[in-house]
Amino acid sequence: MEHYCAYQERCHKEVRTKLRSMRMIPEAIDAIMVKLIEGNYLNEERFAKTFVRGKFSIKKWGKNRLVKELKFREISKYSIDKALGEIDEIDYYNTLDELIRKRIDQVKETNLFKKKRKVADYLLYRGWESHLIYEKLNEYL
Repeated sequence: MEHYCAYQERCHKEVRTKLRSMRMIPEAIDAIMVKLIEGNYLNEERFAKTFVRGKFSIKKWGKNRLVKELKFREISKYSIDKALGEIDEIDYYNTLDELIRKRIDQVKETNLFKKKRKVADYLLYRGWESHLIYEKLNEYL
């Protein structure tokens, strides 16, 4: 399990699921989890920061999607807040700006209202805040 955790950052839920799939008894799972945490192989806050940095920079996810995904992985609110603090606000707005411009060029719709809707839906799915999306859309369209 140390190798499993050292290979890539893992959350507690992933490790528990892996141990259950190996048909471990609950007492053994708890003992292994304690050893992994003590050995710093498993660290919730470090996982959350790595997850947020990766998904934001590679997949261009917004904060809503990041929070949803971290909650799904049963990460604490404290760790989520710390991880979101890693995102530079200027980078965040620049990324949104870049995504909107790119998507406006991709959507081939003549009706302005429909075009706005399609771009907004795309960005909402990626977890961007609606007020930011519409604010930027109104600048461009």
